[in-house]
Amino acid sequence: MKAVIMAGGEGSRLRPLTTNLPKPMVPLANRPMMEYVVDLLRHHGITEIVVTVAYMADTIQAYFGDGSEFGVHMVYAAEQVPLGTAGSVRNAMEHLDERFIVISGDVLTDIDLDEVVAAHERAGALATIGLVRVPDPLEFGIVITREDGSIERFLEKPSWGQVFSDTINSGVFVMEPEIFDHIEADRPVDFSGEVFPALLEAGLPVFGAVVEGYWEDVGTLEAYLSAHRDLLDGRVRADLAGFDLGGGVRLGENAVLHPDATVVGPVLIGDNCRVEAGATLGAYTVLGANIRVRSEASVERSVVGDNSYLGGGVSLRGALVGRSCDLRSGARADEGSVLGDECFVGEDAHVTSDVKIYPFKTVEAGAVVNSSIIWESRAARSLFGADGVSGLANVDVTPEFATRVAMAYGTMLKPGVTVVTSRDSSRTGRMLKRSMMAALNAAGVSVEDLEVASVPLTRWIIRRPAISGGFTVRLDPDDPQSVIIRFFDADGLDLGDDARRKMERLFSREDFRRVFPAEIGEIGFAPRALEHYATAVTAAVDANAIADARFKVVVDHAYGSTSFSMPDVMAKLGLEALAVNPFMSTAGMLSVNFDEHARTVGDLVRASGSDLGVVFEPGGERLRLIDDRGTILNGNEALLAMLTLLGENVDGDAVALSVATTDHAYALVRKAGLSVEMAKMGPQALMAAGLAPGVGFAADDAGGFILPGFLPSFDATAAFATLLGLLARSGVRLSEVVQDLPAVHMAHQTVVTPWDLKGQVMRSLVEQSKGRDVEMVDGVKVRHDGGWALALPDTEEPVSHVWAEAGSDAEAQHLVDEYVRRIRQMVR
Repeated sequence: MKAVIMAGGEGSRLRPLTTNLPKPMVPLANRPMMEYVVDLLRHHGITEIVVTVAYMADTIQAYFGDGSEFGVHMVYAAEQVPLGTAGSVRNAMEHLDERFIVISGDVLTDIDLDEVVAAHERAGALATIGLVRVPDPLEFGIVITREDGSIERFLEKPSWGQVFSDTINSGVFVMEPEIFDHIEADRPVDFSGEVFPALLEAGLPVFGAVVEGYWEDVGTLEAYLSAHRDLLDGRVRADLAGFDLGGGVRLGENAVLHPDATVVGPVLIGDNCRVEAGATLGAYTVLGANIRVRSEASVERSVVGDNSYLGGGVSLRGALVGRSCDLRSGARADEGSVLGDECFVGEDAHVTSDVKIYPFKTVEAGAVVNSSIIWESRAARSLFGADGVSGLANVDVTPEFATRVAMAYGTMLKPGVTVVTSRDSSRTGRMLKRSMMAALNAAGVSVEDLEVASVPLTRWIIRRPAISGGFTVRLDPDDPQSVIIRFFDADGLDLGDDARRKMERLFSREDFRRVFPAEIGEIGFAPRALEHYATAVTAAVDANAIADARFKVVVDHAYGSTSFSMPDVMAKLGLEALAVNPFMSTAGMLSVNFDEHARTVGDLVRASGSDLGVVFEPGGERLRLIDDRGTILNGNEALLAMLTLLGENVDGDAVALSVATTDHAYALVRKAGLSVEMAKMGPQALMAAGLAPGVGFAADDAGGFILPGFLPSFDATAAFATLLGLLARSGVRLSEVVQDLPAVHMAHQTVVTPWDLKGQVMRSLVEQSKGRDVEMVDGVKVRHDGGWALALPDTEEPVSHVWAEAGSDAEAQHLVDEYVRRIRQMVR
């Protein structure tokens, strides 16, 4: 039997360790990680190996050669362009004329390969996937199998709301040569994303075999350190280099450990190392070959690459140090810091927690390096949060940080294009936007600056043909000490997951484009943007009907940017308006209490005899409605009122609603003869659903409304104008609509759920709900008599959300409490 080792990955998440080294060659306990894979194959009697290579292929071939030094025979299949997992294996098909096994070259595992092969034979499968259980399945491909082992469903790199199992694809496959009939040549093809689903659809036998044993995808720096700890603890069956001195201490050939040095195992000391008297090596220290550790140096929970020098008094705590680094006396590297190859750190310099220093850099003596390339805390999953790039203003998100983020965004775009920028009225927004505009220019991108503008206006201008994207910088409405940078694509929508990941890769490796002076971008200003936007809004509604109705309204701008755009819109619609807080004020905006503002508007509506009141959120995306009696509508009432007035008057045949929306909204849509496009939770998901064919309206229960025919994103101004048009056409008052709305009884609660148990919780909830109607659009939604409950893991915090709807508030709360109780039992 032959094996294929996939060794073409770049390992971008392991940078800077992989800047000058392919990921399979990154050392684990002083051996390339791919060497452990070769040992595993040889242990199972598999000695004929084909290695697929791409990134820095020469390094892999130079080390392993023909494989004879490792007791195997190796040949190589090189990719000239990336071909994906299946494409790379097909590229090696000339060597694979019998059953073969595929395994990744960058995992650390001791699973029983014979067990996978035996399961393959028993099932008579075309392909069998080795499956393992992991506590955190978010970054992996989830595989759900039937009782006989046949595969039911694949889900590649899910969100927490899609985690229905903790059984994942280990990257170990047993296959028959006939698999090549189902892999298209000369293009990138992925096994999990394309080939396996196609085989399932064709009814061909694809099975999964759950195997026990150690398995770690060494894909991140944290996983890299964790793999070292597991190797030193003996949690994985593998041969470690060096002579065992006892107490977990292993000493390499020709290494010298002074008797007066302090060593606390487990520790691995590489060949030809010198550890002087007075030095301290704490638990989980790994020293590569030819390292000198001077007196009073202290190393703990750290990995140091070959040929490095640690001067007297050097302190390393949970750090990664690349090859041939030079750390002079008194230098410090704190928890999570990483030094690339051949870095020089001067005397008494301090590399603070989580800072990455790329290869060949010099840190001067006495310097304190605290500007990490990965700016967020270690708990953060990515550069982007739910709303964009965010953090404490001028602490996490500094001008330097904003510049690098903008450089990554600009590098992702083509040189010579133009983007739109905007901000709120804050000095923070102004400062960061200016830094980012300069960075975009340096990357060859021109800017049309709207200065202070609402988010919908920014999106609307971006949709012009000559614009390729944009961003807006605004203080976080929920935390005035924090700032949010939101990036948009050419359609004015928030960047999708693929674009975000690409931007994060560019940001983390600082792989920025810097153009020649003649190609530097320009800065201009979008002409007559407010006028054009107001004209477009009024053209999207029945402006004549609204003007004939002679509406009297109270409008609270809440010191936000709609104070710039709304006056022109109201004038074009012929409204008699009483404007409240109709100017920009950062201090006023930060002190806004929307409940108080809504009550004030309600009082003014009653006192003035107005037809309607509205409070705009400062960014211009959401609103609070007040009817003609001065009654404040909650989010569900506003949604149901809008759906009632719309009826069949939707520019399409479908309405998009989130999975946690009240059933009454679904009923109103279906009563009008329309279909429902069910969306995942979150604004980005709802906006994406609004782009589906036939969708003419989308909304949530927080005052957000989307009119895809005008702008496929939240726009409070357009929503308000639409509401006026519907009221004018129907001839009813908003209070009359509200009084006929059904009562909504919903409850919501969060429950602490550790990251490593979220997948298990979702899987258990699915198993407990057998026999009931279960929807898994996002999270697990279980239908009960007269209602439903939805459990959804949070994407940014170690909690899960539970929503429920029932016939009364008490019943809804009881249902929420029941699911919270279940989850708490699961995480004990």
